[in-house]
This record gives sequence, structure tokens and C-alpha cells, in this order.
Amino acid sequence: MAQGVLPFKYEVAENRSGMTALAGLPTYLDLAAVAGLAASIERHVKVRTGNQGWTDRQIIMSLILLNLAGGDCVDDLARLEGDEGFAEVMRRVDTHGMPRPERRALLRRFRKEQTRSVPSQSTVFRYLAEFHDQQEEEKREPHTAFIPAPNEHLLGLGKVNADLIEFAQKHHPQKHATLDQDATLSQTYKSNALFCYKHYRAYQPLNTYWAEHGLVLHSEFRDGNVPAGFEQLWVLKDALAMLPKSVETVSVRSDSAGYQIDFLKYCAEGKNERFGVIDFAISSDVTEEFRKATLAKDIQWKPLLRKTVREKSDGTLDEKFEDIGQEYAEVDFKPKWILHGGEDAPKYRFLAIREPLQQLDLLPGEDQPKLPFPTVEFDDRGRYKLFGVVTNRLEMPGDEVIRWHRERCGDSEKVHAVMKDDLAGGKFPSADFGENAAWWAIMLLALNLNVIMQHLVLGKTWIGRRMKAMRLQLIALPGQVMYHARQLIVRLCGGHPSSDLLLQVRQRILALASAPSG
Repeated sequence: MAQGVLPFKYEVAENRSGMTALAGLPTYLDLAAVAGLAASIERHVKVRTGNQGWTDRQIIMSLILLNLAGGDCVDDLARLEGDEGFAEVMRRVDTHGMPRPERRALLRRFRKEQTRSVPSQSTVFRYLAEFHDQQEEEKREPHTAFIPAPNEHLLGLGKVNADLIEFAQKHHPQKHATLDQDATLSQTYKSNALFCYKHYRAYQPLNTYWAEHGLVLHSEFRDGNVPAGFEQLWVLKDALAMLPKSVETVSVRSDSAGYQIDFLKYCAEGKNERFGVIDFAISSDVTEEFRKATLAKDIQWKPLLRKTVREKSDGTLDEKFEDIGQEYAEVDFKPKWILHGGEDAPKYRFLAIREPLQQLDLLPGEDQPKLPFPTVEFDDRGRYKLFGVVTNRLEMPGDEVIRWHRERCGDSEKVHAVMKDDLAGGKFPSADFGENAAWWAIMLLALNLNVIMQHLVLGKTWIGRRMKAMRLQLIALPGQVMYHARQLIVRLCGGHPSSDLLLQVRQRILALASAPSG
């Protein structure tokens, strides 16, 4: 009887062949070894302090690889375990470089003979439960924004991420750090999750993105009902403390969640002991006073052009400017918190951006539905969308300030899509807050490891590629794992377009291991 419509059929081999569908995934193990990721996990995350069962390193590395391979739930570990070739690589890599006594001690951690290459689902669920603090949950009050304090294990995951950031900085030093702060909603159907402002259950982590490296420097996991601007200054302070010592200056960009008096003054008045004054551009609230300031007769509105920069074949840069139908102007606007500052207080600039409202009113008068953005009526021009930006960058032209501020909406928001769609940040394993916070933190380790792979190993043509491209061209490749002359070999298909790429990646990681840092 035919198997299907077309003339081919499937057969299952009777003998074990060592085949793998993830021949490129071990390159991330290679990079993790060079970055010292496993050692950092053992140093900072001390959930497994006994001498039995899976170690912190084994469990967290398995979950990182699960993210990279495309899994989005704990049950997907069975897919990794079922890939015979990859499982064999994991078993061999696990004890690589260990003296014989350490290898034996690792095997003795299991009461029965260890047959798995990655931990079981039940093991991972029990492990994640250690990141949840029930005492913090008892501090919650109904209808109140609350952020549970992380326990020592969650703090340890943050320290692991800091070590990964330090590795990237050593091999590609940046004296300046542009930090983009933005929250993202990750929808969930967990019963304990709280409703967000969009009226569905979600978590709302507040992320700090380091633009020069493309890495997520810091992320505070939050419930969906916690506003993005809630205690944002404390998040900024925590992120600044994580920056490597070689960073000398910092600038910050944020949406209107960052438009808070204490946040603005902290940056402008140089209250940070290490970095002093921090340049910023932040979306400002469009209050009634701000609207009135934009209607002043002496305001000079100028076209706001979109700037695109492309590299030519000869290495030179080609700059183009495009009219996008928006205008900007300097606004003489001084809210009360600025007026109370005195003569020696720092100076602030307010910029207004307006865009013609193209759509006509659907209904007359007061029956017109409220628009989801602020508007203002200009007597001589009609109705406009209106936006504002506040900055302490006094010398930079206004249009450049706005363009610099808007760069935040490019890369950092793309990273949110990668977190939730490409990796496992869009699906949570538990109803408990702490377990989901750990799941999110481990996802960030996978994200940053992939960014380091793109920046330091693959090169600039790979920077910013989504995970579907990484999996198609590097990770999800066919291969066969075998032994020959006491060597573990991953044999690739002859003529496969990614075969040369895999060899180049391994050579570059090897060069990275021996290259001087700095």
C-alpha cells in the first residue's frame, strides 16, 4: 500500500546511525566554552549545591541550547534528547578537559547509570521552582504594582549575563554605552498572571539594551500590571552598575515612561558617581501647557527628514535624506520642576514634532472617537499629531537629536520580537512568578550568546539576522556523529552550502580563544 500521493516513502533505520539534524548547534557550545559561560554558571548560580543529580551548568546550558534550536517549552527537551547525534556530542562535551577523578565524580552524581544527555522535563520543572520565593509573593497587595525581590539564584543568573557582557566588551571594546530602556508585553494564559493595560494577561519585563553591542544588558522581570515607568530609575542604576569598567561615558534613550522628574534630574545633574552627567533623549508628555507652547507665533517649524546611510562597494558611506511629512521645532517650554531648579541647574531642551492628520473625522463634533495619540489644532494649517522630546544635549541640532532618539525604536524593539517569537520568551513554563523570571533570564543568555556569535564570529553581514536565518544556515544542518581514531567527528553532507561556513566558524572561535583581549 502506498504511503502517500507522491512516489517516495519513509523508512526507519533499524540500527543507530548517529544522525543529527542539529550539526551546527555544537558551535555554540564551542563559543560558550571560550566565553567561560559554563564556569560562570557554576560560580554564580548555586541551586545544586549537593553531590547528586544534574548540575547548574548542565541544566542551564541545556535550556540555552533549547532556545537556540527553536524549542519554546520544557517538553521540547525531548526533541534534543531524541536527536541521537547531538545527544552524543553533549555527552562527550560534558566531560571534556576533566581529569579522570572529576569525570568519575560527575558520573557518581546519578544513582543509576546516566543515559540522558539533557535533563528530563520533571528535573527542569523542579529546578526552576528554586527560583521562586513564596515569601515575596505574600507581600503582594491587590490592585497595586509590585515587583518581587529576586532571590540569590535569580541574582546569580544576572551575574552570569554580566560575565557574558564582559566577554563581548573585552574582544570588541566600546568606551561609550548607549542604553535604550523599553518594556515589552509577553502575553500568557497562566492563571496567576495579571492583566496589563491592553486588557490581557501578560508579563512586562523592562529591558535595558546596549546599542553598540546589540546586547541586552539588564532586564527586570515584572507582572503585566506594573507600568513601564515604575521605579525605572532604579532599573537604570542597576544597569549602569553592570557596565564593564572600561566604559567611560553613557547616554540614555527612552519612551515617555522615562519622563519622570527624578529620572531626568538624575541624568542631567550628574548624580551617578561613576559616569557623572548622562546625555539623554526621552519622549515627553504632551500636556496642555506643552500644546500651548507649540502654538506660539514665533516658533520656526522645519522639515524633519529621514536619514539613511548605506555603505558603497568602495567602503565610503552614502547619506540620503527623505521627506517624511513631519516637522520639528524648538519649544520654549519650562515645566514647574525646571523653574524650581535655580540658576546653576542643568539646562533642558524641548522639541516638538508635528505630522498632518491625514484621516478626516468620521463623526461630527463631540461624537468623534478619541485618537490613541495627542493632537493639536493649528489655525493656519489644520489638525496635527503632536509628539515631544526632552533632552540635555544642547549643542546637537534638533533634527539630529530626534533621529538619534528614534534609533531606539529600531534595534531594541526588534530584539523584543526575537525574545518572544524566535526564542522562548513568549511562552512561560509555570504559574509562579519566580520560575518564569528564571525562564526569561535563561532566554536572555541564549539571545546574548547568539548576538556574540554574530558580532565576534560571523561578521557584520550576519549582524541583526533573525533566528530563522541562523537555524537555516548554521544550526539545523544534517550530519552524522561517529568515532574515528579516538576522535569524535561530526560528518557533514558533501556539497552542502553551509559546510564551509561551519568550518570557518570553528576556526574563528579558535582564533577568538587565543586572541588578546582589549
